[in-house]
Amino acid sequence: MLTSTATHPVGGTDIDRFDCRQVWYPIYYVKDLDKKQPQRFTLLEEDLVIWWDKNQQEWRVFEDKCPHRLAPLSEGRLNESGHLECPYHGWSFSGGGNCEFIPQQPENSQANTSRRACVRSFPTAIRQGLLFVYAGNPENAPLTAIPIIEPMEEDADAWICLDTFRDLPYSAVTLIENIIDSSHVPYTHHLTIGNRANAAPMELEIIESNRQGFKGIWPEGPRKGKLGQQYSNFIAPGFIYHDLTSEKFGRTLTAVYATPIRQGECRLFARFPFKFNSKLPKFFIKLTPTWYSHINQNAILEDDQIFLYYQERYLQAQGDSRNFSQACYLPTKADLFVFEYRNWVNQYQADPFAGQPFPPRQSKEILLERYHSHTKNCAVCQGALKNINRLRGLTLAIAIVLGLSLPLLALIFGQSALLPVTVLTALTVLMVAVYWRLGELIKQFYQGRELLPRNTGKKR
Repeated sequence: MLTSTATHPVGGTDIDRFDCRQVWYPIYYVKDLDKKQPQRFTLLEEDLVIWWDKNQQEWRVFEDKCPHRLAPLSEGRLNESGHLECPYHGWSFSGGGNCEFIPQQPENSQANTSRRACVRSFPTAIRQGLLFVYAGNPENAPLTAIPIIEPMEEDADAWICLDTFRDLPYSAVTLIENIIDSSHVPYTHHLTIGNRANAAPMELEIIESNRQGFKGIWPEGPRKGKLGQQYSNFIAPGFIYHDLTSEKFGRTLTAVYATPIRQGECRLFARFPFKFNSKLPKFFIKLTPTWYSHINQNAILEDDQIFLYYQERYLQAQGDSRNFSQACYLPTKADLFVFEYRNWVNQYQADPFAGQPFPPRQSKEILLERYHSHTKNCAVCQGALKNINRLRGLTLAIAIVLGLSLPLLALIFGQSALLPVTVLTALTVLMVAVYWRLGELIKQFYQGRELLPRNTGKKR
């Protein structure tokens, strides 16, 4: 693990261009990683393998490619020596990427010491519970700042933070543009976290702007000024957080990292740190199961998932980000931050996949799937899903036993069995209802809803 001294500019030294490889990116919450087996992730079109080096007690990230015959190391195992072992021929690698053992190598041979036998290793760091990887020149890694939520470093124990992540079917550029746009919340997220009644003119202002990002302010703030002014901080190339302080509720941050996977795909890390004036909200947040929060947060993400998927394709057809001002009509100051962000992308050539075509269009059902984009890689949701499945099986077994007991009870006791039969019948119906409800809950770990709250016609 590396410690940054932050003397090398994020994005490289070219003042006219932002190099999206010379950056630290989060790729996993540490709490979701499995120390017993390697895990795979793709960053900027490059496949990586993440594994726990028990010898050095560190997380390692390698290129997911054995130098021998190019087999993915993520399909291998962590062997008895604590090394990463290739599944194809058993070559094994220590934490620095060196090849330690070639089973097919004759005795006294030293082919494993060749540089060609080594695996490319990426610099890693852990900050605020996230595993970061440096995608560029490793020599610059310890000199480059790691993007963290700076306010959380102050009085860290006073904050309570909700976290989630999801692999999204649109690009990191589109995600940042969406998060920086607070004006969409009342309409897009109506009946989830927004309300159409709160939509109003927004007099946004840019405080400062440069190659490393920009900072803006919304003096009135959300809910027509009821919550106080809001600051928005964009830290290039893929991190943004809104900072809202309310005299009534306390301080609330909405932070999002957009980690680019490939064209038309990114991993979102969303963090919601709170510092409340009262202890009661903190108590209720701690009381809510994390997996239940993740289900709700996935639903919020799905509020705009489909139209963002199409939006970026429509933009590309009209000239991509370079033609943003002509393709999109931005007549109000509510779009100021979006306009500033697109100008930043264009000025510093900061779209890592500019000009690349998007993958073929997918169906809504595929775009809304949750299992592979979240549940599979979330330790909490995986555990909850297993437990709910067990509980569902138990309720079914109980319902069957109770159902089979009813005729036997009536046969043995006749009319005197009326009360116990009634009670057992009620319990059987209850178990069937619980079984059905758990089945509906399980579906939410696999698939999002197509009918969104804003389109149901319901009122808050």
